[in-house]
Amino acid sequence: MSARAAFVDRAAQQILVFDGGYGTAIQGYKLSEADYRGDLDLTHDQKGNNDLLSITRPDIVGAIHTAYLEAGADMIETNTFSATQISMADYGCEHLVERLNVESAKLARACCDAAEAKDGIRRFVAGSVGPTNKTLSLSPDVNDPGYREIDFDYLKDVYRAQCDALIEGGVDFLLIETIFDTLNAKCAAMAAQEAAAACGRDVPLMISMTITDMAGRNLSGHTVEAFWAAIRHAKPLTIGLNCSFGADLLRPHLAALSKQADVLVMAYPNAGLPNDLAEYDELPETTAQLIGQWLDDGLVNIVGGCCGTTPAHIAAIAKAVAKRAPRTIPKADVITRLAGLEPFVMAS
Repeated sequence: MSARAAFVDRAAQQILVFDGGYGTAIQGYKLSEADYRGDLDLTHDQKGNNDLLSITRPDIVGAIHTAYLEAGADMIETNTFSATQISMADYGCEHLVERLNVESAKLARACCDAAEAKDGIRRFVAGSVGPTNKTLSLSPDVNDPGYREIDFDYLKDVYRAQCDALIEGGVDFLLIETIFDTLNAKCAAMAAQEAAAACGRDVPLMISMTITDMAGRNLSGHTVEAFWAAIRHAKPLTIGLNCSFGADLLRPHLAALSKQADVLVMAYPNAGLPNDLAEYDELPETTAQLIGQWLDDGLVNIVGGCCGTTPAHIAAIAKAVAKRAPRTIPKADVITRLAGLEPFVMAS
């Protein structure tokens, strides 16, 4: 059975569990710059380059994957959130992009296969495609609104290189996540679809937006309804929200999206809001309880955690969603939906 078919079949029967944060887990190891660098000949300081650890400390990344799987995750993501030429330029590691993505995907795949060998339950790997630190929709120069640091074709090539390598490494899905710019997401979706077509196998898309203000908009100004209208043509396997806030503040925006989307909905919030030291204090039981309120309203099909969440959070979430009914996917009306910053439905 294909990954798509198996995932959809499981999601029809139960709420599936995604993994949690990687930055929080990696910080717990208190690594030195030498741990990040390993034996690689690099010119820049590598401390904080978490994606590099898939090459230099695969034991740590593998241990984090395994901890999430043992906590009850049905799907884990690759350690490749920043593994693009744009993001790796900050560390002088552009030449390692292909290797980073291939090795990260293989590592996640091996951990999932090991978990399946123990209990016979299939686990899934989502290739993490982050937003990069560039934007197609907004100018970085307040004095020149028309200026862009990059263009669509260049960014598509950057995303395509990452997607090709993730697929080569064996991912089941491509997860375009933490989307702050809708045009970046459309660009990444196009690159992912081209990569899937080139490899000759079905590699479904997963798309996840992040909200940047209390009004429920991303950085490029789109509401969740407008975002869905702008991206639904890509026919993602899942649509959802991640990062942004804790589960309580994310709830109304998730409700709006869940009502509109005629596909599976996946959401993975932060462990509340950070404190004054940029640390997360929300306890696993609290996160699980708040997500439980999503279930009462039938808002989600897949749940997990983002910043500040740990294997303990995922274990608590897995316990909370066990035997709970998944969201029923609504049937979409056949109408013309368009989007500027707000959604627009064209009357017949």
